[in-house]
Parts: sequence; structure tokens; C-alpha cells
Amino acid sequence: MPVKEKLRIDKYLWAIRMFKTRTLASDACKAGRVKWDGQNIKPAHEVKLGEVYQISKGPDKKIVKVTGLLENRVDAKTAINFYEDITPVEQTPAFKSMFQAPVLKRDRGTGRPTKRDRREIDELQDDFFKKDA
Repeated sequence: MPVKEKLRIDKYLWAIRMFKTRTLASDACKAGRVKWDGQNIKPAHEVKLGEVYQISKGPDKKIVKVTGLLENRVDAKTAINFYEDITPVEQTPAFKSMFQAPVLKRDRGTGRPTKRDRREIDELQDDFFKKDA
């Protein structure tokens, strides 16, 4: 497990398993999805201990603090020792999914809802949203 003094951000993000390939990590930097102090950074940005990076991967956003430099990719259990995830709980996907409305599904082949079915569906939705408000 070699540890270096100087390390590129794209290689670091790949090594700690934030991205599947180094090319994806590099592309994310170029596209402005990796930020340091609110500024976009280039893939060749030098990583230093204690720096905090904001990483956007699709709908997920993570805030990561560097606790160690890792040159080569390692297993996930080892990789978590080289960064600290300081993402606020409110921004995690698990927290967001708790507040999504339930999806109503109908059996395939039952056709369109009748007027009575529609009223029952509307009543369920009204009860759900009134409870949250």
C-alpha cells in the first residue's frame, strides 16, 4: 500500500473508489463536478492532507476530507481509511428517500381506474400529504 507525498486528484478519487475508472474521475474534474473551496479543479490538482472536496456523481453529492494519500486502488475496507465522508445527513440518498411519496401501482391488465378507484386514489394521496404538512 504505497503512500505518496504528491498525488493528482483524479488518481486519488480513483484510488479511494469514488469513481470506477481514473478516466471517469478525470472527466468529472473537467466537467466541474469536483470542487475545492467552491472552485472547479483540474484533474492534475495536487491533493493535500486535510483538504475538503465536493464531489457530484449524478444525483449524489458527497463532501470528502482527505485523511491520507493513496496512490494505488485498494479494496473498499482499506480505502475508507484514507478519507472522511463529512456529507451532511440531509444530503444523503437514504435520507432523501424517506420523504418521497409512495408510488401507487395497479395490477397489469386491470385497465383504467374507474371513477370509484380514482376517488379512492385521490383520497389516499390527500391523506398522505395532509399528514406530512
